[in-house]
Amino acid sequence: MIRILAVSDEVDRSLYGPRLRELSPDLILGCGDLPFDYLEHLRTEAEVPLLYIHGNHDPSPERTTVSTYLPSEYSAPAHRPVVGCISVEDRWDDEAGIRVVGLGGSIRYNDGANQYTQAEMRGRVRRLARKARVRRWRDGRSVDVVIAHSPPLDCGDGSDGPHRGFSSFHKLIEQLEPTFMLHGHIHPYGKMKPDRTIGRTRIVNVIPYRLLEIES
Repeated sequence: MIRILAVSDEVDRSLYGPRLRELSPDLILGCGDLPFDYLEHLRTEAEVPLLYIHGNHDPSPERTTVSTYLPSEYSAPAHRPVVGCISVEDRWDDEAGIRVVGLGGSIRYNDGANQYTQAEMRGRVRRLARKARVRRWRDGRSVDVVIAHSPPLDCGDGSDGPHRGFSSFHKLIEQLEPTFMLHGHIHPYGKMKPDRTIGRTRIVNVIPYRLLEIES
């Protein structure tokens, strides 16, 4: 079994101590809106690969200045990569024996970074699903995990505009049939959000972190 530590949105101070070693992950997945130095710490201390996507409060990789919507701890310039970690925005990557694809960002609600309309996300989903299908045709391997910042529409999302999910994620799950779709964005405020399912896929809100197991 592969042990996945998924993190999003809220820094958990326990992961700066022995808790991270106790969890003993084989792979770390970042679902957005976390300080880059926190992700770098997790990657360095756990000594395992870390794959990530961007949240709506992260600096956009396309911008040259830091978004005014960022909290004060996000001090990195927008073009700065997360050192030692691998972005899977709109692409796939194979690590620790599993295949992961990523789609960051939230629904568009202002002019901040990493926000998309439903139509824009449909286009991203089509392109990513096509890449994944071609890759599966070439090597026979399916996608195991989708990481996103936002959840699917009406599947663990919020009722207010900024926290609505994406309708096209249902089609993505139908086409790729991953074991997990992991997301953040919907803060639990101290109470764990229940997991949901679409077909055979388990939808998990990972804020602030979740440890999951998957067969390789």
